[in-house]
Amino acid sequence: MITLKELAEKLNVSISTVSKALNGSSEISEKTIKRVKELAEMYNYKPNKVALSLKNNQTKTIGVIIPNILNHFFAKVLYGIEKESAKMGYSIITCLSNESYNKELDSLQLLADGSVDGFIMSIAEETQREKKTDHFNRILNQKIPIVMFDRVADEVECDKVVIDDFDAAYKATKQLVNEGRKRIMLVNCLEDLSVGKLRVKGCFQAINETENFSNELIELKVSNIDDIEKEIEKMMKKYNDLDGIISIDNISGVVALNSAKKHNFSIPKALSVIGFSDDNVLHYTTPKLSTITQHSDDIGAKAVQLLIKRIETKEYLKNETKTVNYSINLRETTL
Repeated sequence: MITLKELAEKLNVSISTVSKALNGSSEISEKTIKRVKELAEMYNYKPNKVALSLKNNQTKTIGVIIPNILNHFFAKVLYGIEKESAKMGYSIITCLSNESYNKELDSLQLLADGSVDGFIMSIAEETQREKKTDHFNRILNQKIPIVMFDRVADEVECDKVVIDDFDAAYKATKQLVNEGRKRIMLVNCLEDLSVGKLRVKGCFQAINETENFSNELIELKVSNIDDIEKEIEKMMKKYNDLDGIISIDNISGVVALNSAKKHNFSIPKALSVIGFSDDNVLHYTTPKLSTITQHSDDIGAKAVQLLIKRIETKEYLKNETKTVNYSINLRETTL
């Protein structure tokens, strides 16, 4: 493979000129840039990434740690991260925590040896349940920036990208109240997660401030995802006057809708259902599920922008929290 020095010799210019031309420097004429790039392409020149990282003290690589690749939300965020990273000249290395604290810790330690310039991550369920944050602070103390998204630790001083989970759940619950629903059930499969706590607070706040709402909000907590259908159907039998369901994760809304159909609820005439998900679920529901929609790829792109800004400015004093818009899309399961 041809080297930078050999390219310079063939073009009869300095190594510095070739390097600047390949990077599109304004110091080099368009004519010279064109000559250099054409010859580099002809000889299939590839820059030595190891040498560049040593010289610039940057790898141009981002470490991404996500809890669950099978979750459509995280898959779409990862898509947004990869797309924005490539646009900004960075590569990514992706690790899965599979909701495990130890796997999350191992991934951070593995990549913090100089393999990446910073991390984008959503915290594992076990980490949030056990309230462990020391491993994040150790990375930050090494001047390796972290951007957390969706599931974040408020006590960790780093950049974060979120949606307003409280407000989203609050407004969705208000939608059911404004339809005249009187017996509303909240399906909560996220009890141990920061996003779940915020969404639950939003739902209860909407009910508590509604005058003349005679019934309490029914909260169904489900710890095992395999039990969702059984637990929802049990509640439908217990509360035969159930007329509203709000789900705060991206699966149970679909399960609730299917269970309601199985029990012959007239939707949305007798029962309204709102889920919390991206539009991927719509291909599998009849009628089309009303949803609180997270704009997942935007979350990924914002996280990349924040991290690269932190990497390239090396400013660590003031942390930022970016709030990405959400939308409530009312379809065929609400009035």
